[in-house]
Amino acid sequence: MKNLPFTAYIEQDEDGMFIGTVPSVPSCYAEGKTQKEMFKNLQEVLTLCLRNVDVKEIEKTRFVGIQNLEVKYA
Repeated sequence: MKNLPFTAYIEQDEDGMFIGTVPSVPSCYAEGKTQKEMFKNLQEVLTLCLRNVDVKEIEKTRFVGIQNLEVKYA
């Protein structure tokens, strides 16, 4: 069994909860009251999500970066 690296996006909502997502794996997200709790939960969810995807396809993706985007709205 080998370790696979993943990029996780972390946000904090208006209630202070931490939300982590792994964009390269469909439906892989978790939350927690602390970052430590969220990461523990996210690792568990990621392990479960990997059972349902083709890991070889995931290995082909790589993190490129984050860019801010502005749009006009009414």
